[in-house]
Amino acid sequence: MALAYLAVFVATAAVAQFIIPYDPAAIDLKARLSPPIGWGGSLAHPFGTDELGRDMLSRLVQSIQMSVSIGLGATGLGAMVGTSLGFIAAHLRGWIEQAILALIDFQATMPFLILALAVLAFVGNSLAVFVCLLALHGWERYARIARSLAISANAQGYASAVRQLGAHPLHVYWRHILPNVAATLIVSMTISFPEIILVESGLSFLGLGVQPPSTSLGALVGYGRDYLARAPWILLMPSLVISLMALSVCLIGDWLRDRFDGTLR
Repeated sequence: MALAYLAVFVATAAVAQFIIPYDPAAIDLKARLSPPIGWGGSLAHPFGTDELGRDMLSRLVQSIQMSVSIGLGATGLGAMVGTSLGFIAAHLRGWIEQAILALIDFQATMPFLILALAVLAFVGNSLAVFVCLLALHGWERYARIARSLAISANAQGYASAVRQLGAHPLHVYWRHILPNVAATLIVSMTISFPEIILVESGLSFLGLGVQPPSTSLGALVGYGRDYLARAPWILLMPSLVISLMALSVCLIGDWLRDRFDGTLR
């Protein structure tokens, strides 16, 4: 069931431009705060409209596309940076390793919300900056895992044998060590992805995330908080999508952990 939910969200994000029934930014004040089907609404706007008469189904589909894209981009970038630094720390021991470990400890102790506020205040907000900022959330987890697994792999025979044959260190890590530690890193990514989705939703709820005219799931929740009593569907629908998306990825992560961890079988 979790896999089916996640597949629906990813498919919706992939084909969003083809299934959006209306322009998400189109304003129709005559249809302002129209209820969805089930609240007395019509098929013209099956998920209702918001305070400006914009179709909620169209905005929800666009928000899913934006949030999934941000989540995948930030998770992938954070995993790449963290894994690379972890491998560097495992290969170049000494002061370089200590410097990377100190950076990891600093990132782990820094409240991410304060860091996000500082970066967005001084650098400004754009989609690229926002994705890079979210990539900083959790990269130290990949660095710790990659470093410990790389040290363990280097102590095993296969890595030493390839190295003695004259292989370049990049070849050893890319072709031999990374495939053997990828399962653990993938499970870590399934843990980090819902966290990034929730962080993005929280920042967008505060108005620090995706900026208009674009929108995201968190931004929709932020728009709907002022109309919770009059039009609860504006807030409830994106909130439900956020919860289902995060829960689906967490359940898939638990399944992958059980699947790859031989000690649990």
